Amino acid sequence: MADPSVSLESRVRAAEERVGALAEENRRLAETNGRLRRVIQDMAERHEVELAAERAARERLELQVAELARRVGMDSSNSSTPPSKEPLAAKEKRKATRAASQRVRSKDRKPGGQPGRDGARLAPADDPDRTETAVPPAECSSCRADLSGGRDAGAGWAQVWDLLPAVLEKVHWVLPRRRCGCCGKVTTASVPFARPGCVTYGPHLNGAAVLLVSEGNVPVERAAALIDGLVGVAVSSGFVARANARLGERLDAAGFDAAMRKALAAEPVLCADETPVNLWHKDRGADGAELAGSPHVVTVRTPAPGLVWYAPVHSRSSKALKDLGVLDGFTGHLVRDDYSGWAQFDAQLAGVQQCLAHMIRHLQGVWDLHHDEQRWARRVQDVLREAHTAVTTATAAGDDHLDPDLLTALRARYDKDVEWGRITNRCRDWHDGNHPGHKLARRLADKADQVWLFTKNFAVPWTNNPAEQALRGPKRHQAVSGYWHRPATLGAYCRVRSYLVSARDHGIRALDAIHDALAGRPWLPTPVATAA
Repeated sequence: MADPSVSLESRVRAAEERVGALAEENRRLAETNGRLRRVIQDMAERHEVELAAERAARERLELQVAELARRVGMDSSNSSTPPSKEPLAAKEKRKATRAASQRVRSKDRKPGGQPGRDGARLAPADDPDRTETAVPPAECSSCRADLSGGRDAGAGWAQVWDLLPAVLEKVHWVLPRRRCGCCGKVTTASVPFARPGCVTYGPHLNGAAVLLVSEGNVPVERAAALIDGLVGVAVSSGFVARANARLGERLDAAGFDAAMRKALAAEPVLCADETPVNLWHKDRGADGAELAGSPHVVTVRTPAPGLVWYAPVHSRSSKALKDLGVLDGFTGHLVRDDYSGWAQFDAQLAGVQQCLAHMIRHLQGVWDLHHDEQRWARRVQDVLREAHTAVTTATAAGDDHLDPDLLTALRARYDKDVEWGRITNRCRDWHDGNHPGHKLARRLADKADQVWLFTKNFAVPWTNNPAEQALRGPKRHQAVSGYWHRPATLGAYCRVRSYLVSARDHGIRALDAIHDALAGRPWLPTPVATAA
């Protein structure tokens, strides 16, 4: 029972105060809950942002890993990577594949030439330089009986072709002098390769030095040792280097480079390519500073044996190729890869043929990324090979064009598969933007006319292999020697190689070509129209 001393009013006030206190406490709790909810929401939002960032980073890393895996897997079969720069694993894989393939093909074959093969053999000379008679046999080859009393059974024959031992001939020239009755000047007689009061090596030793270095890719020190070992003349490495430099100077003085440019400009089809080289001392500009860029050797040549021209450039830039001047005046068809430096000449050309060996390797690289998703790349490879086979067959039959229906069908398959590659890879992510398959498909679509030129003009090869094969010489020389000392040394090497290779393609023996050049009458290329 309530205390009668406490009034009802007091109890009401106390209750109201407790209610107010509870309300205030509820308000504080509500504010605390609100703050906690906001903190939790902020944490959830930050967590979601962090998760999204982590997902994006993971996707970027996955794409970068895919790109790195693609690059690691790139070799000469699926990219433009030259075999010399392949990783060891790729080289070993190729060797193993080649060895396994050869074992499968030849497991039942005996070593050596197979039955029915026409071997290379020497035909006996009708007018040998001399005839010798061998000593008669002393015993029977069957029973070993004494043949001193045996009956004459005629004679067989054999021929041995060999070189005579090299003999160093030392010729002393007497050089008469005459005094001019007009001005009193004394003139001394001259003979080839001789300087008054000096001992010099003649054209044969100079030719040997040039051939060893240029044709054999032998360093000058080893070339000097080989000359000493073969002919017994202890020449110096300086003589070997000077022999090559002298030939380059004679060719330069005769205008060989200008004649080569003029002859190349008159050709209907040319192939062009370039390769990096090592220079100990790079080119320098007018201010004495080294020119930027990586030194390269450029080759421009006819598809068939005929003209092969090498030239050094201080970089692979478009300007360096333009300044070279090798394509000045050329308006024919050019076979090349897709390097943009060559594209600057497209406006002056009758047409461009993309190197389809490069394209097929790039298609292989895309197909290797995913065999199911990138099957279009394999189909494009197939249709390009079929087109090449069709051109080869038509050429063998004496035709100068493909059957229009066949060409239309092949081109339709190509266009369909290239478009499929563009569409299927359009939305695929890659670490730097577009997927490699999308880039390649767009490239094949945009340059389709340059891809298919060889099917319309049979004089145009479908690959740039002639130019790539021409560059094997400088590559092999560098692999042996390691580098060239100076731009002038590289320039002389390129000029000599251009001269010897092109002269050989015109039926001139290398040693004869060297002798003629050193004597001041080198072979010079002539334009097709002039030669005709």
